[in-house]
Amino acid sequence: MTGKLIVFSAPSGAGKTTIVKELLKDESFNAEFSVSATSRKKRPKEEEGKDYYFLSVNGFKERIRNNEFAEWEEVYNNQFYGTLKSEIKNITERGHNVIFDIDVAGGLSIKKLYKNSCFTVFIMPPSIEELEKRLRDRGTETDESLKKRLAKAAKEMTYAEHFDTVIINDILEIAVKEVKKKVNMFLNSKN
Repeated sequence: MTGKLIVFSAPSGAGKTTIVKELLKDESFNAEFSVSATSRKKRPKEEEGKDYYFLSVNGFKERIRNNEFAEWEEVYNNQFYGTLKSEIKNITERGHNVIFDIDVAGGLSIKKLYKNSCFTVFIMPPSIEELEKRLRDRGTETDESLKKRLAKAAKEMTYAEHFDTVIINDILEIAVKEVKKKVNMFLNSKN
């Protein structure tokens, strides 16, 4: 494997996707985004191979049986999400580094599989109160869904210590600088 893997995980609302987009804009990281596979139906404006690889439920299960995933999860009944090993291989064989924006369990699974070729970054909100404020400001949550997201976030935050580094996203510009510095150190290491 030529390229290296950089995994980003965080509770919803911590700013992970924004930070990942900033990193992908910087050509010095020579990075490509890992597109996940899903068994859910394609939404309007989503593109095959850009947003997701859309598989049937049976097709997804077949790939699980064939051990084709680096990580996968059944999020809801028969609604699967996962990272195909072939996606990682295709990107690294082009000599590029791979950036992932995935959940905590998936991130740790990829680290377990790819070990020293993988760097895991946990994006931490400054506080659960700030996280709640960010989620409320989005205007996409009901009180019930907000409560569920916050409970999930609190659980996910207990896994932060298992990641290679934890970045607190209080001020976005500072968090992005810190992420770039840590990722640069990893990419330039001898692993």
